[in-house]
Amino acid sequence: MTTDDFYAIAPSARASWRLVILMGRNARTYKFALGDALLQRASQGHTEIPLRDLAAPYAMAILERQAPQAPGSEAGLGATDFLTVAAQESAESRRLGRPTDRLLDAAERSMPGMVMEKFHNHGGSPVPHSFYEVVGRGRHRTVRLSSALGRVARSYEREGLRTELDARWSIVESSFATGIGRSLLKEGVHVDRDTLYITERHRRRPVTGVAGAVAGFQHGRCHICDESLDGDRPAVDHVFPHALMRRYAGVNGWHGPDLDSLWNLAVAHAKCNGEKSDRMPTPAELIRLARRNEAIMRSPERLHTTLRLTLKNAIPGRRISDWRTFLREVGKACA
Repeated sequence: MTTDDFYAIAPSARASWRLVILMGRNARTYKFALGDALLQRASQGHTEIPLRDLAAPYAMAILERQAPQAPGSEAGLGATDFLTVAAQESAESRRLGRPTDRLLDAAERSMPGMVMEKFHNHGGSPVPHSFYEVVGRGRHRTVRLSSALGRVARSYEREGLRTELDARWSIVESSFATGIGRSLLKEGVHVDRDTLYITERHRRRPVTGVAGAVAGFQHGRCHICDESLDGDRPAVDHVFPHALMRRYAGVNGWHGPDLDSLWNLAVAHAKCNGEKSDRMPTPAELIRLARRNEAIMRSPERLHTTLRLTLKNAIPGRRISDWRTFLREVGKACA
C-alpha cells in the first residue's frame, strides 16, 4: 500500500492527519507535541492564535512526557538550543505548571524552523490537507489554523485521534529510549495477550495499548463491520481466531504463525467482536486486514519492523513479500 492508497480509502482531513502522525518519519518527537497542542487549541474553537500561545502547551507536552529524542541528537547542542533550555528549565516549569519565560522564549524561537515547516511533509511531499500557516515576523508571528484542522479537532473521532497520537508518541519514545539508531533497529515488539499491551520484545516493558496503536491504520473503523469506532470502547479481535491454535495443537500441532501477534490483532466494536466469536474471517475482513497491515508497514520503526519480521519468519521455509499472499497461506493452514 502506498501513501496515495491509504489516503484514497478515506480521502479526508483525518486521513491527512494520520499520514502526518502515524506514518511520517520521526527523527525527533517534536511533531507529536505540536500535534497535541494544535488539537487542543482547535478543539476550543480557535482559528488564529499567537505563536507564543501555541508554544506554551507545546513546551509543556514535551516536559510532561520527558520525551527522549533520537540517539545522538543532543550532540553539539548550544546553550540556547530548545532541548538544552528545556532540561534546565524543567523543574521550575513543572513547579509553576507552565513554561518559564526562558523556556517559552526558546520554544517560540525554535518552533517554526524545527517543526512547523516540516510538519506537513510526508515522504518528501506535502499531505493533501494543510492544518495551519504561520504569518508575521518575530514576536508578532501568528498561527492561522485551517478549516481542515477544525474539522479534525471537532470531529466525532477527536478522542480517538488523540489516543492514536499518544500511542504513536509512546512507540517512538520507546524506540529512542533503547539507544538504538534507526539503521540498527532490528527487533520488533511483542503483544502481551493478557493485557493487550504492546511491550518491548526483550524487556517486556509496556509501551502502549494495541487498540490505540493500530486503530488509525484502520481509519478509525471497526475491522468487522467497517463502521466508525466512535462512541464505543473498542475491543481487540483475533482476526484468525486464537482458538485455532488450541484446536490444532491437540491434533497434529499448530503449524501456522503466532495468532497472538500484531499482524492478526484488529480493533472492532465490542458488540461486533462478541458476535464474531471464533468464526473464521470473511473475505472482506481479510482484505481490510491486508490493507491495515500494509499501512502499518508504511510507518517507521517498531510496528513496521514487527510486521516485516512476521512476513520473513512466520511460515517456515517461506519468505512472503505481501500480506494478501500471507493471509491466503494462513487460511490454508487452517483448512
